[in-house]
Amino acid sequence: MSPLADLPELPRRLAAADPGWSETTDVLVVGSGVAGLTAALHLREQGLHVTVVTKVNIDDGSTRWAQGGIAAVLDPLDTPAAHANDTEIAGVGLCDPAAVRVLVEEGPLRVRELMRLGAAFDRNADGSLMLTREGGHRADRIVHAGGDATGAEVQRALHEAVRRDPWIRLVEHALVLDLLRAADGRACGITLHVLGEGSEDGVGAILARAVVLATGGMGQIYSSTTNPSVSTGDGVALALRAGAVVTDVEFVQFHPTSFVTADLSSVQRPLISEALRGEGAHLVDESGKRFMVGQHELAELAPRDVVAKGIHRVLRSTGADHVYLDARHLGNDFLEQRFPTIVASTRAAGVDPATELIPVAPAAHYASGGVRTDLAGRTSIPGLYACGEVACTGVHGANRLASNSLLEGLVFARRIADDIARDLPEQADPVTVGSAPAGWVADPAIRSELQRAMTRGAGVLRSADSLTATAKELSRLAEQRATPHNAAWEATNLLTVATVLVAAARTRRETRGCHWREDFPVAEDEWRGHLLHTLDRKAQLTQTFEEMA
Repeated sequence: MSPLADLPELPRRLAAADPGWSETTDVLVVGSGVAGLTAALHLREQGLHVTVVTKVNIDDGSTRWAQGGIAAVLDPLDTPAAHANDTEIAGVGLCDPAAVRVLVEEGPLRVRELMRLGAAFDRNADGSLMLTREGGHRADRIVHAGGDATGAEVQRALHEAVRRDPWIRLVEHALVLDLLRAADGRACGITLHVLGEGSEDGVGAILARAVVLATGGMGQIYSSTTNPSVSTGDGVALALRAGAVVTDVEFVQFHPTSFVTADLSSVQRPLISEALRGEGAHLVDESGKRFMVGQHELAELAPRDVVAKGIHRVLRSTGADHVYLDARHLGNDFLEQRFPTIVASTRAAGVDPATELIPVAPAAHYASGGVRTDLAGRTSIPGLYACGEVACTGVHGANRLASNSLLEGLVFARRIADDIARDLPEQADPVTVGSAPAGWVADPAIRSELQRAMTRGAGVLRSADSLTATAKELSRLAEQRATPHNAAWEATNLLTVATVLVAAARTRRETRGCHWREDFPVAEDEWRGHLLHTLDRKAQLTQTFEEMA
């Protein structure tokens, strides 16, 4: 059976009203996390006018939820080569060595630039940066802020810098719809819906000489995720509809330790940073046994895919819905000082980590794949760039190394700004692609059913049978259509990225990184490469395999 069989048809564009208003800028940045705001600030350094559009409020993305920190070589005894080696081991043979080299060599400078913007990282008594270790790292190279509130501090510093610049226009409560393209195929803007703007339904257009996607991830395709509710794969779906290449979508990282609370209805699970394990906390089963010891040389600090699989095996054998993180031996004073966010959230839910075991389980956390880019952040569509979790730069391979995500956003945002400044064309007028099929949108009522189907059949553990069942369920859900509005556009984006993920996961007949096939339990050399997906002009999903060089 073809891996594309039973999958739903997808829209080549979203059904929406014609734009009732428009405006023009030099560069349009879609997203306001670390990648988007960093790109905007560097573009301003080049003298360009920048418009940043964001889905809800400027601080509502994933960046502020990052607890652990930023991985960078800031210790004189550490080396970029060591950081690269750890990154490539975690990526299980699919990292692009050139992209990894860019990340680890340019990363320290980008972190120092962030500090000059005002980001305050934790320091030792002598004033040196306080460094810790996380899963997959063989050295202490994680800088952090506020103990376990690094993302919030990074977001604060970037937010304040953007607010200080009058030539960065911020448009909040804006959901991007589709890419606008010029007669030569170059990206020249987007359509979007902004609450309260323009015509009654708020649909408008922003024209730009270049477009940067920094829309974050797609964790909301699963029932259990650490991602906020806005993480609905909007950037990947928009790029697909425009004809861009996406890749490695099957590699969704499940964070091993999300906090299992009594409120199972929550759309976002609290994260328990692996920095807690880096400081000495242990994973134990219900009998108190440290089950990761003996499974990997780094035990609880193995790469995330290894730890998530270890936990899942325990859950399958015991029938439980969680294991435990034991941090009691670290002491109350240390926990409150080093991990104030975690302590506050667990105590608010009735669990005191100083005296009790913390119930944890894997939850969807990070998309290692996304819109394919080169080392300058360029996608396969001229004028369209991607940065951060929405992009696939080649850095993460089959599994992201802990705390490389914020670093990737910092490094490639700068590279994008430099590339745009070197060769920015004049503004072009958008054209309508007459051969594109009529747009449609899915019924937002499918969202919870889609999440349950993806969690059940395309989550931590996958098989041919589970993925086929999921494909059929997605096709059934796609038959339910609605009139255009925000929830329907989001549901359509979720359906789009879920469909591509299932296609890729069915095709990749091996287990590698965070893609775990129960029926093909080992990695195979023949699958050392990337699955590339596009939507053609007739809205047909196409798939090709590209071997590693």
